[in-house]
Amino acid sequence: MSVTLTTSEDALASARAVLATEARGIEALAAALDRHFLHAVEMLAAIGGRVVVSGMGKSGHVGRKIAATLASTGTPALFVHPAEASHGDLGMIVAGDAVLALSNSGETPELADLIAHSRRFGLPLLAMTREPGSALAQQADVTLLLPKVPEACPMGLAPTTSTTMQLALGDALAVALLSRRGFTAADFRQFHPGGKLGARLKRVRELMHGGDALPLVAPTTRMDAALLVMTEKHFGCLGVTDRGGKLIGVITDGDLRRAMGPDLLARTAGEIMTASPRSIGPEALAAEALHQMTDSIRPITALFVVAPADGAASGVPIGILHIHDLLRAGVA
Repeated sequence: MSVTLTTSEDALASARAVLATEARGIEALAAALDRHFLHAVEMLAAIGGRVVVSGMGKSGHVGRKIAATLASTGTPALFVHPAEASHGDLGMIVAGDAVLALSNSGETPELADLIAHSRRFGLPLLAMTREPGSALAQQADVTLLLPKVPEACPMGLAPTTSTTMQLALGDALAVALLSRRGFTAADFRQFHPGGKLGARLKRVRELMHGGDALPLVAPTTRMDAALLVMTEKHFGCLGVTDRGGKLIGVITDGDLRRAMGPDLLARTAGEIMTASPRSIGPEALAAEALHQMTDSIRPITALFVVAPADGAASGVPIGILHIHDLLRAGVA
């Protein structure tokens, strides 16, 4: 039993040491960022083509992820394997492109043809390496240097800290370019239409019910008639609008329970309603609608969608969104 406990403690200690070493590498990387990083951002932002990412071995695996992150955040990018590049894939790299080459040592022989291709055709070359005097760094237009911190591997051989820093530096580059381009959530959604992320980036207008589906009554409507509308529309609530059509209140099941009494049906919607209800605009993200429905002391199951404040119909209900709509769309 004691041997198992010792083994478990050793494994945890080893894992924590790895994470601590890699965290120190990230901190050193952040501290080392300088004008070269700014030059890299400006260089990549200025190209009219794509960022062609390449690397061998573990650097190649990291490079694939960097290319994917760049592409999904508004910077067209692809990964080209350096060995395949030497056997025809150089034809994928054309005028207007830039090359981002990853090599911890900066001496990866498989990158030679790719580097030569970029020099021959005048393509911007960005290097990510640990060695400033390496062949890659010497040929590059801009070099992003990785700090010389130990690998987390106890033998100091397996790429661990170095690949973590490469990955983090790639993320920093992608996000800096995202900000530089003014990339918005709407732009982000174009590249992420599927899955939960795509659902959360849908607009409210894409999910809401409109037209005759809206459960609306005037404040003078008697509750016996108002309840018929509430039952017919199946949203579990009623919107109350003034003479100009603007939303001034809402009646929910909770309001009905609080107003329950022998005179309920003879009272008016204006007497029962909760004034100044929550609402949302049609261009808001579905994720924002979900937040409004759930992140409150009093959660709600339906939310009225009103016309934008800058229009003539400001405050007029144009739709309604139910929590079930968000569930069906995969938002919640």
